[in-house]
Amino acid sequence: MRRIILVISLLFVTVWADDPKAREIMEKVDARYDGDTVSQDMIMILIDKNKNKRVRQIMSYSKDFGVDEHRIMFFKSPSDVKNTAFLTYDYDDSKKDDDQWLYLPALKKTKRIPSSDKSSSFMGSDFSYSDMTDKDLDDYDFKLLKESKVKDDKVWIIESIPRTKDVIDETGYIKGIVVVRQDNYMIRRAIYTLKNKAKKKYLDVSKMHKQDNIWVVDEMKMISKRGKKVTHKTVLQFKNTLLNKELPDNMFTTRRLEKGL
Repeated sequence: MRRIILVISLLFVTVWADDPKAREIMEKVDARYDGDTVSQDMIMILIDKNKNKRVRQIMSYSKDFGVDEHRIMFFKSPSDVKNTAFLTYDYDDSKKDDDQWLYLPALKKTKRIPSSDKSSSFMGSDFSYSDMTDKDLDDYDFKLLKESKVKDDKVWIIESIPRTKDVIDETGYIKGIVVVRQDNYMIRRAIYTLKNKAKKKYLDVSKMHKQDNIWVVDEMKMISKRGKKVTHKTVLQFKNTLLNKELPDNMFTTRRLEKGL
């Protein structure tokens, strides 16, 4: 275990205390093969504190470009979000910030998402823009808290702490507790503490299946709470998943973002 005192601007100070076993587990989570390309229908269900629902239909495509991953999403309905599109370049290089763009058809304009906005809500959901890309493991210290079970699945429970104030500002999280299945290195649950410590978000990957020897998520939920009170909930359902089917490189461009499906 190492302990390094790192002085950051504005006298923000943190202590690095990394757990090699926990990092090894998270590295296997990060390296888990999930297909070179993925095409799938998505249903986004937004549920407010009064249990009112809004349902959005989305088509999602992703493709590996070497060690990087590009993903594009097209909103198909309802009418207030139809033809909105989202593009993200998820870079493997820890020194390179992920790129994200949002096309707004009403304005006929593509907006690049700056790092300062990535902690904000993605399309009114409980997922943030930063949640739409993989986390850079070098930005966190990990600690294995314990082994446990979720239903019949053996899991590791791992704490993640951001190493810098910049990471906290970009993600909006000061701490994460991640539950990882031991049999397939899939994240099963997670709890994220926001900068406003009264608020937390709870991730539950409630359904998954194995397809072409690859584990695929069928449903996940993100629940926002203030104290014990649920303030909002987002359910993502994934259907008609196709793995390793040919997708053209030019699908993952801002030009295609504006052109649509």
